Amino acid sequence: MARIALIGPAWPYRGGIAHFQASVARALAARGHEVSAVTFSRQYPEALFPGTTQYEDGPPSPDLPVAPRLIDSIDPRSWFRAARHVADAGAEVAVLQVWMPFMGPAFGVIARRLWKRGIRVVAVVHNAIPHERRPGDRALSRYGLSACDGLIVLSDQVREDLATLGITAPIRQRAHPAYDTFGDPTPKADARARLGLPADVPVFLFFGFIRRYKGLHVLLDAWAGVRRRVPEAVLVVAGEFYADEATLRAQIDALEGVRLDADYIPDDQVGLYVSAADAVVQPYVTATQSGVAQIAFHFERPVITTDVGGLAEIVPDGEAGLVVPPEDPAALAAALVRFVDEGLGEKLKEGVRRARQSTSWTALAEAVEDLARL
Repeated sequence: MARIALIGPAWPYRGGIAHFQASVARALAARGHEVSAVTFSRQYPEALFPGTTQYEDGPPSPDLPVAPRLIDSIDPRSWFRAARHVADAGAEVAVLQVWMPFMGPAFGVIARRLWKRGIRVVAVVHNAIPHERRPGDRALSRYGLSACDGLIVLSDQVREDLATLGITAPIRQRAHPAYDTFGDPTPKADARARLGLPADVPVFLFFGFIRRYKGLHVLLDAWAGVRRRVPEAVLVVAGEFYADEATLRAQIDALEGVRLDADYIPDDQVGLYVSAADAVVQPYVTATQSGVAQIAFHFERPVITTDVGGLAEIVPDGEAGLVVPPEDPAALAAALVRFVDEGLGEKLKEGVRRARQSTSWTALAEAVEDLARL
């Protein structure tokens, strides 16, 4: 058993990285480790946050320790205090969740202070180079990641990005596990009834925060072609706008068969949306890996996605979903029509089950142990 401190988003912060952190905590605790956590007092300055709120509405998970909110992303004094807190609590290993260069200075300082206290630092690197790039990103990422004793990546793309940054720490690669924190699947008919969706038509789902790199604009460009071939098809867009809201709303208003639920979908509703769909569509323009695909897999839904980053690693074409070229509305429309015309749903579900079984949170916890030399 080791004392392991997890550093990154946690309740009351919402979103995929916080969900990932919670699942890592459970996996490490299940292997007998003493797990604690530290999170942010301020994750993003309000002026830089594109959504309506950074916080969950509900209570913390009863099976996880509530993380003290010590890290202010823009106050260096808090970085030293957070590192001191982790060290004084007796941590032997610290695990960072790294997803954007903006956190590089904070994480780099914390990691270096912990290293001086003899604490090994492992980072789970979701993105080494961000989807939406800004000047200075590479330098900030390099500063944060170069302070780590070992790195866990979730796709070939992130491993390659680390090489371009000149990061030489040991790396372990594990597939992103399927999320199992959103409850059990709901029967499709029940889910559709609760959401007010038709019971007997093809339903496709675009799910999650709406940002430019996720390619909703490409899917909307493709949708008219889908409706010409499958006029009863419905597209559900469920997620909060983080970019291009006026433009995308205008596109949606001009189309038939599109339902927009433009809000953050709370945890207890995620399963309803995915269970109601026949397939989840991820028309990403850029990507590394995808938590949305792993939510879809938990609910045994195929994914129709683009061949960018590590998405084709996650979704084997013709086995667990369909893969098309990025930024190609015609190819995307053809894949959606093919999914319906050939009745691929049940066949692809079998591949989804196989893909899901090949990943686990236990394997990720074992990678932490390996890099921490436990």
